[in-house]
Amino acid sequence: MTQTLTIRRPDDWHLHLRDGAMLEAVLPHSAAHFARAIIMPNLVPPVVTGAQAAEYRERILAALPEGAVFEPLMTLYLTEETDPADVAAAHASGLVKAVKLYPAGATTNSSRGVRDFDKVRGVLERMAEIGLPLCVHGEVTDPDIDIFDREAVFIDRVLDPIRRATPGLRVVMEHITTSDAVDYARAQDDTLGATITTHHLVINRNHILSGGIRPHYYCLPVAKRETHRLALRKAATSGAARFFLGTDSAPHTDANKLLPCGCAGCFTAPNTMAILAHVFEEEHALDRLERFTSLNGPAFYDLPVNAATLTLERATGPCPERVATEDGPVTVFDPGFTPAWRVA
Repeated sequence: MTQTLTIRRPDDWHLHLRDGAMLEAVLPHSAAHFARAIIMPNLVPPVVTGAQAAEYRERILAALPEGAVFEPLMTLYLTEETDPADVAAAHASGLVKAVKLYPAGATTNSSRGVRDFDKVRGVLERMAEIGLPLCVHGEVTDPDIDIFDREAVFIDRVLDPIRRATPGLRVVMEHITTSDAVDYARAQDDTLGATITTHHLVINRNHILSGGIRPHYYCLPVAKRETHRLALRKAATSGAARFFLGTDSAPHTDANKLLPCGCAGCFTAPNTMAILAHVFEEEHALDRLERFTSLNGPAFYDLPVNAATLTLERATGPCPERVATEDGPVTVFDPGFTPAWRVA
């Protein structure tokens, strides 16, 4: 039985670091294991221009622990007023690696997202010309669409029409949660990638609702039926190049998670690699963990693979429970089992 596993140092292709005191508290947990991360721009106010992205990057670098090696890969928040020239200039400078599409009202701090997709057509066409990826939160927000169906409807109503209307646009379907998304991704060409989170490989909707509401498992997109979770596991552990890790690690203080209308998000940065090793071993796919965490993402984003390595060792022990911040504790995602692995 394998006792240690050494892989190229992984990257996180979907990460929320927040800002201020929260940034300072959670950043060390990502920097400890990941070399790079695509940084989400849904701050308050959001990061909508190249200048704002540069300022946010400097705040992230300033918050890094001494000696940490971590590269924030910046993104811009797409609005109906986004300037295609500013996007192109930010990309040409090497600062911005993607643009993030939030349908208005879809998730945390998405009120300035897109309502009329015709108004962003010029930006998308420019992105296709320069090869800049579009990262998509793939849910419709129509109140008449069941929350468990919003991803599948988004693919049909929004994503596929956008891709057909914008040939060559490189798109990442972020944090996919359904077999519908897996099937769509598998059927497309190499201009489409898809990230899968740690928590969606572990929980289904029963974990959130059965026997009482568990707010720390509540996320958006919300976890779906067990059949969908199993489809995600099969995709993540397949080794297929279009699937790669995006944790969507999203810290909120316990006070905000436990409100009558609590915040959506699972904070998985501290224990993602231990959980993933456990999951991949359960699926008899430890030899494909490196592809999912360290190889497929750089290939899609046209970036070099990390030279450094990360070693996991077979060892059990309690997962961290909380991270302290100036605003209160943040609960770490509990997978419901003790991982059989840890980062050495």
